[in-house]
Amino acid sequence: MPRRLAIPDAAEPLISSFGVAFSRPTFHRFLVLWIGAVLAGGRRTVTACLRAARSLAHGDASSYHRFFSKARWSLWPLGQVLSAAVLELVPHGQAVIVVADDTTAMHKGKCVYGKGRHHDACRSTHTHMAWVWGHKWVVLAVLVKFPFAARAWALPVLMALYRPRELNEQEGRRHKTPIELARKLMATLMHGFPDRRFFLLGDGGYASHDLARFCSRHGRRLTLVSRLHPRANLYDPPPARKAGTNGRPRLKGRKRAAPADVVARTSQRRRTKASVAWYGDTQRRVQLVTGKAHWYMGGGGLVPIRWVFVHDLDGTHRDEYFYSTDTALTAEQIVSLYTGRWSIEVTFQEAKFHLGLETTRQRVEKSVTRAFPCLLGLFSVVSLVFAHHVGRRKATVDRAPWYQKTEPTFSDAMIRVRRLLWAQTVLKHLRGGHDFTKLSPKLQETILTHLSRAA
Repeated sequence: MPRRLAIPDAAEPLISSFGVAFSRPTFHRFLVLWIGAVLAGGRRTVTACLRAARSLAHGDASSYHRFFSKARWSLWPLGQVLSAAVLELVPHGQAVIVVADDTTAMHKGKCVYGKGRHHDACRSTHTHMAWVWGHKWVVLAVLVKFPFAARAWALPVLMALYRPRELNEQEGRRHKTPIELARKLMATLMHGFPDRRFFLLGDGGYASHDLARFCSRHGRRLTLVSRLHPRANLYDPPPARKAGTNGRPRLKGRKRAAPADVVARTSQRRRTKASVAWYGDTQRRVQLVTGKAHWYMGGGGLVPIRWVFVHDLDGTHRDEYFYSTDTALTAEQIVSLYTGRWSIEVTFQEAKFHLGLETTRQRVEKSVTRAFPCLLGLFSVVSLVFAHHVGRRKATVDRAPWYQKTEPTFSDAMIRVRRLLWAQTVLKHLRGGHDFTKLSPKLQETILTHLSRAA
C-alpha cells in the first residue's frame, strides 16, 4: 500500500473527514481521483483523471475504474459530511436557505443505465420545446455567503437520480417524480440536522401542492417559497362544525378569487411599490399585490399560503406569482428569497464548464449513480477549500486586460486549489520534485501560475 498522500493544509480537514465512507485502499483511490479531477481539463473521465495525477496513481489503472463500478462504499456518508461542512458556514441562529432544482446531463448510448428523454429548460423557449437524452438529477444546494463575494454561492450537498417510469416498473420499484425525490432529500437533510431551520426554494417545476403540504406539516422548521399558478384554487378555512351536526365535516370554506382576478381588479394606486433583492445581487423596483388564503387540491386538503404578484417596473422581466407556506413572511421577503435561487443555475453552468459535468462515460448502475454526485459535489469541495485558504483575506482575482472582475468566481477558486495541489501534493510526491525548491522564487511563481491555469 502506498504511503498517505500529502494534502494541502486548507483541504486536509475536509478531505480527511470523507475517509469514514471508505476502506484505506479505496480512500487512497478516492484521493487520487479527486486530485486528478481538479487538475484535469476537458472531460472528467477516469482515464483523464489518472492522466492528470499520473505520478500519484499507484497500482493497476483498472482498480481506479472499479472504484465507481464495484468498490464497496456509499454516497450517503459523503453527503452527510459535505452537508455538515457547508452548514458550518451558516450561523446557527440563521435559517438555512436550500435550493431545489434539477439538471440534465446528456449521455447517449444503448446500454447507459437510467437514460431517458428529458425536457431541457436551458435550450427551450416559450415557442420551442427542446429535449435531450441522458440523466436527470434532482439537486439540493445550500446558499452560502462568502466574505469575498457579494452574491451567495449555491453549494450542492445532496442529489438523486430521476429514473424513468419504465425503468422503475422493470426493476419493481415505486416510481418517484422529481418532486418526490426533492422531498426525500429535504427530509434527509432535516433529519441529519434537527436543530436547524430551513427555507426551501423551488422554481415552477417544484410548485407542487404535495410539496407545499409537506413543508406546511413541518412548518416549525421548514418553509417553501415557489411559484404559483395565477388560477390557483384558493379557499377560506372550513367553518367551525356546529354542535349536533351529523355527516362528514367540510374540507374547505368559501371559494376565494384566483390571484389573477385579484390583481386584475387592484388599481395601480392600491398596489405596493417596493425595492427588493433581485437576480444577480441587485436591487429592483417592483409593484406588489399580496394576499393570504388556503390552497386546495383534491385529496390533498388545504395549505395556508401567502401569495405575491410581482410586476417589474423596469419592464425587463415578465409578471410573476410566488407563494410561501409561511404566511408571516412579507411580500418583499418572499420575492427576495425566490430570486436568490438563481445562484444554482450559475452553479450548474460553472460545473459543466469547469468540471466537465456532462463528460463522464459511465454506463452501469453503480457508476452512473456515483460519478455525477461526486463530480457535482466537487464544486462544493473546491469552493470550501478556496474559502478556507482565503479566510478573511481579500481573495485574488484572475484579471485580464480584456476582462475585468470585481470579485472572485469559481474559475478563481479552481486556479487557487490547483496551485495548492501542485505545490503541496504533486511536486512533493514527484520523483525529483524537491529540486523545484532550488529554483528561484520568481521562477517557481511563474511555473505554478502556468500549471494552475493549464486546464
